[in-house]
Amino acid sequence: MGKTSYGLEGKVALVTGGSRGIGLATAKRLREEGAQVAICGRRPEGLQAAAAELGGEVLTVAAHIAKEDQVQALFQAVRERFGRLDVLINNVGMNLITPSLADTDPGLWQKIIDSNLNGNFLCSRLAAQIMKGQGGGKIVSISSVAGRRAAPFMGVYGIAKAGIEMMTKVLAVELASCNIQVNAVAPAMVKTDFSKPFWSDENVHKKIVASIPAGRLAEPLDVVHPVLFLASAGADYITGQTLVVDGGASVA
Repeated sequence: MGKTSYGLEGKVALVTGGSRGIGLATAKRLREEGAQVAICGRRPEGLQAAAAELGGEVLTVAAHIAKEDQVQALFQAVRERFGRLDVLINNVGMNLITPSLADTDPGLWQKIIDSNLNGNFLCSRLAAQIMKGQGGGKIVSISSVAGRRAAPFMGVYGIAKAGIEMMTKVLAVELASCNIQVNAVAPAMVKTDFSKPFWSDENVHKKIVASIPAGRLAEPLDVVHPVLFLASAGADYITGQTLVVDGGASVA
């Protein structure tokens, strides 16, 4: 892909789950855009590796976004380092294979909901408080096509992602008068380690690709570019929307 510019030079952006996959790819492009970047993740070693790849000026904070005290510390670190926050990318997501809802253990339910939905709420809440005080900002969340149709073994994950899309709409309405735009991107399967158990199986890979008019799985940059557009001034009049990135699969 070409070096499309989104006018993000000098902006301060926080990418949750920014040490790998879509989050790391997003942080890289933000850095290329000239943005000041903070990333968080649960594993210090993963953050160290990401920081080396991104450059020493990146702020790294070890945090579990489903834990309120750690989220508070994360946003405090961002404010102390940069003094503001222009863009929040809610990227953290976690999926575990789950049985039918009737057979799902409540502990497993809570673990998936915490990582995907509650963490999104906690981060969006604090980001909105900062952005209100500075006159505006952008919140972009990573949803999934799994939040739009029931899929085997992904029921709890799909419910959490559907919740993110409704949260996006609610926040968009509540924050519009504060010049804060809130949107989401819902990709289909992306070739990252997160989804490797699926696409690494040749038969499963062929079956998935056969349902995609574009004829391939998404690469991380296929998601990053829509995310950066929604984080840019080009999306100042777009809010409460979820942009589906699936190579045409949902309309075929």
